[in-house]
Amino acid sequence: MTVSRRTLLISGALAAGAVALPISRPRPAMASADGSWLADAVMYQIYPQTFADSDGSGVGDLQGIIDHLDHLQWLGVTAVWMNPIFPSPLTDAGYDVSDYVGVHERYGTQDDVARLVDEARRRGIRILFDLVAGHTSDQHPWFLNSLQDFSDDRFIWATPDQFPNGELPENFVASPGPREGAFLKNFYDTQPAINYGYARMNPDEPWREPIDAEGPKRNREAMREVMDHWLKLGVSGFRCDMAGSLIKDDPDLVETGKLWGEMAAWLDDNHPDAVLVSEWGDPKVAVPAGFDGDFFFQTGDAWKSLWQDNPYFGADGTGTAKIFIDAWREAEDAIGRPGGVILPSANHDTALRLNNGVRTPEEIPAVYAFWLTWPIVPLIYYGEEIGMRLIDGLPDVEGSDGRQNNRTPMQWNTDPNAGFSTAPAEKLYLPQDPDPNRPDVATQRDDPGSLLNLVQRLIALRQSQPELGIGADVQVFHDGYPLTYLRGNRFLVAVNPSRNPVSVTVPDDRLAGAVPVEDSGVTISGQDIAVPAFGYAVLDLGS
Repeated sequence: MTVSRRTLLISGALAAGAVALPISRPRPAMASADGSWLADAVMYQIYPQTFADSDGSGVGDLQGIIDHLDHLQWLGVTAVWMNPIFPSPLTDAGYDVSDYVGVHERYGTQDDVARLVDEARRRGIRILFDLVAGHTSDQHPWFLNSLQDFSDDRFIWATPDQFPNGELPENFVASPGPREGAFLKNFYDTQPAINYGYARMNPDEPWREPIDAEGPKRNREAMREVMDHWLKLGVSGFRCDMAGSLIKDDPDLVETGKLWGEMAAWLDDNHPDAVLVSEWGDPKVAVPAGFDGDFFFQTGDAWKSLWQDNPYFGADGTGTAKIFIDAWREAEDAIGRPGGVILPSANHDTALRLNNGVRTPEEIPAVYAFWLTWPIVPLIYYGEEIGMRLIDGLPDVEGSDGRQNNRTPMQWNTDPNAGFSTAPAEKLYLPQDPDPNRPDVATQRDDPGSLLNLVQRLIALRQSQPELGIGADVQVFHDGYPLTYLRGNRFLVAVNPSRNPVSVTVPDDRLAGAVPVEDSGVTISGQDIAVPAFGYAVLDLGS
């Protein structure tokens, strides 16, 4: 019997707890057939509405993504996560799904999806879709049927006689149709929570069903059918939205973890090359539960300590990298293998761009010197590779609720609308960055000293040198300023994101003969390295 890596991880974590972190040569990103390709991936997030508009509608589409795959290939991207493109009334920018196996007409067709995954694969890039498994739109046929059929248990309904004191229970929304009572929402009022059951029963809430009731079992099967549909079209896996929200009243998310473990086991049997990435925010729990990877993201201390709230990557130089390093080590030890921790800098939600109005463009190169040489799976949000700005004061669009400042159109060149669309500016999904000096891909591509070219070189270096890959060890010499560490006993990295020059002593006799691979002006004297303001270096110490 063949046992997959993911199945071994789940069973091993349950049986023995954390195991030693292996050190191994990274695998080629497209080579593995057991789902482990994610560990070596360089990920890129595309917000389809604002990435590239091919038809002049003012809204990005699938053909626009296809037209720019060469950019992603040149950059070194090997996996793309796309936000939802499914039919939707767009009260939450597509996270209110009305058809899980369709494509919204503004993006294209299922044939376009097939062409996208084919063209991406030809360039060594895999496509991951968003799986919004916890809720639908209130316009989904499942919910519309549930409004008519009082016995339908696909969603969580409370009848009027179950309301305490005649008031709606918390997070319940009054029925908009013939069915009396109210339904549980997952986020917005237009997003009824799918019924996966409750981990615990409560006599005060008689609407609760156990996780093995018929409704929850039917919904798990339905999600497997959704995944099967897209995987057969060539999609390589899913980023699972609000992954911890499925089973309700689930202390420590134990039952939710078991549910995803079942999903992962089904994938192993039916689509062993596919991956699951969770929006969980705790890799040390999510990955042993069955996910291939999980994010450090904006609600956690590990992420905030780098990018926000007195961040390490701040010009004042008052942060610490120790919080991140400790969280990363704890996660890697719990997972028992490298490659389960995904680190974004920004996203479509509330994780602000690197160029956030506080951090300046001159500070960003040092970020990438760290980000692309640390043994995590990097996730680049579209436009971060050129330092796109956070833009405040934009109109709310499709339930963005203040999150639109991270969603402005991609800046491709110096043409009108920065090459995003030929539509009149007033018809764009969101206004373009009004700064006449806004960064763009074409201009930076032609400038060897640009951020874009630095990012491309660092990705190429990471992919060509096993010592900088996900499996090689890391030895930290200093977690203050400059952050200084050795990868694979060969490459020394020093990063100073502060405005003040700093220095560090590295106890390695090879330092005197170090060869700079990427260097912003560091100086070496004996075992001392002096790093200028906002400086960085990747030094080859040899064997």
